[in-house]
Amino acid sequence: MSVPSAATSSGPDHALVRRALISVSDKTGLAEFAAGLQAAGVEILSTGGTSRTLKDAGIAVTDVSAVTGFPEIMDGRVKTLHPMIHGGLLAHRDNPGHAAAMTDHGIAGIDLLVVNLYPFAQTVAGGADYFMAVENIDIGGPAMIRAGAKNAAFVTVITDPGDYDAVLGEMTAQGGISRDMRRVLAARAFALTAAYDATIADWYAAQVEDGADNRAAGEAAEPQFPDRLSLPARLKSTLRYGENPHQAAALYVTGAQGPSAAAADLIQGKELSFNNLNDADAAFALIAEFSSGKSATLAIIKHANPCGVASADTLVAAHQAALACDPVSAFGGIVAVNRPLDAAAARAITALFTEVVIAPGADAEALMVFSKKPNLRLLITDGLPDPRVKGLDVRTVSGGLLVQTRDNGVIGPDDLKVATKRPPTDRERADMLFAFKVAKHVKSNAIVYVRDGATVGIGAGQMSRVDSARIAAAKAEDAARTAGLQAPLTQGSVVASDAFFPFADGLIAAIEAGATAVIQPGGSMRDDEVIAAADEAGIAMVFTGMRHFRH
Repeated sequence: MSVPSAATSSGPDHALVRRALISVSDKTGLAEFAAGLQAAGVEILSTGGTSRTLKDAGIAVTDVSAVTGFPEIMDGRVKTLHPMIHGGLLAHRDNPGHAAAMTDHGIAGIDLLVVNLYPFAQTVAGGADYFMAVENIDIGGPAMIRAGAKNAAFVTVITDPGDYDAVLGEMTAQGGISRDMRRVLAARAFALTAAYDATIADWYAAQVEDGADNRAAGEAAEPQFPDRLSLPARLKSTLRYGENPHQAAALYVTGAQGPSAAAADLIQGKELSFNNLNDADAAFALIAEFSSGKSATLAIIKHANPCGVASADTLVAAHQAALACDPVSAFGGIVAVNRPLDAAAARAITALFTEVVIAPGADAEALMVFSKKPNLRLLITDGLPDPRVKGLDVRTVSGGLLVQTRDNGVIGPDDLKVATKRPPTDRERADMLFAFKVAKHVKSNAIVYVRDGATVGIGAGQMSRVDSARIAAAKAEDAARTAGLQAPLTQGSVVASDAFFPFADGLIAAIEAGATAVIQPGGSMRDDEVIAAADEAGIAMVFTGMRHFRH
């Protein structure tokens, strides 16, 4: 393979635009932009549907096939992959050899390229089958974008309709496109093609198992781990700072479909911070566990850990019960709910300082209540995510990435295996399932006490499980004193553990706190010892067979 010659210059300070090629899927603002080019005397080349759109708008267009002398073939698969096009994009205008080649072969320069790509990600998200997804892999578009961006010394490349006005503005004010803008647009162009290819690569990696031809594009099997991992994402916003003021931060969105904190609409309030988004994401993931329930459920989150979760007939009642679990930690927290907000719920939530509220909707009266707290950030989504959805969890480590499938495990009534002499009552079973859903979203080691559909004590992030059990019980005692109760609500509660009890001490601590039933994964070498302690105390215990470590 021959080595290409280096560019001899960075091009003119302002590159004139005499000839443009436009071929876009997203036709937002296209007619107005093309009209501006035409008014500036720019010759416009175009293809297929873009050409028809421009002609319908009264824009003079030369079809690419007239330039190449070759018709579009194979249902439009081959139309711009031609030396007359790529020569016009790649030629160094000040290179005598390139100029001679252009003259010899009748190639005219293309100064402006306007291209956006087939909507592959949207096609896959819409449930297209394998073959339709493949047909929406753009070939000619990325080739032209890369060619034009490589030659940014002379060529301006637009891949986003949002850049139309800036380009026309420079043409009008300065007579051409500045070197700085050409380079900025080239960087965006390469970022686009990289993300586009990464999206395709990720999708293709999920199609490797047999039967891919018959599976809808959005129904890929559990993700395989490819030799090369691509992480396509687009900058949505820069943030004030990261976890701490000395850290810079930004929010990137991946284009994943479905409701999420990252895609939520900020209805009111101050700019979201890194910690706001991290906590809102944790809150939204937890509340999604209760998306199918008939009860109103509300969760209060602090530092990505729940400090109160409750289900009730109304959001007001759920808020009151969730707040009672740990009223001190709830101050300045994040609230998530599993149903649209009404005015009564809004009044209850805003009675205590709250940083963020995330909800699948809010009525007009609720919005009016929130508006009286202008600094409170209100995020509205278009529903709740499915906790069972598949995906990847990616974390950075020094020198690499840790990748795992997301924890989409869900435990139901039929998954409970009674391990003790006494089986749980119906009320205990319901609270067990509630507690285990919450424990899944508490940092390990996690202990969660629940009574009557509400958390009454949460122990999070301790190095030993017995400490988590004791901290949760101590918080319950503090809450009881605050509420003027005679005894903590852990009396008569159930307790959930995110992982097995390695010794009986953690279980005994929960029994001493007043728990009458326990739900845990089981699987310890000392399960017999733990079961014996439960039987001796006369409590019920069930195993789920599923661990929910969270770090």
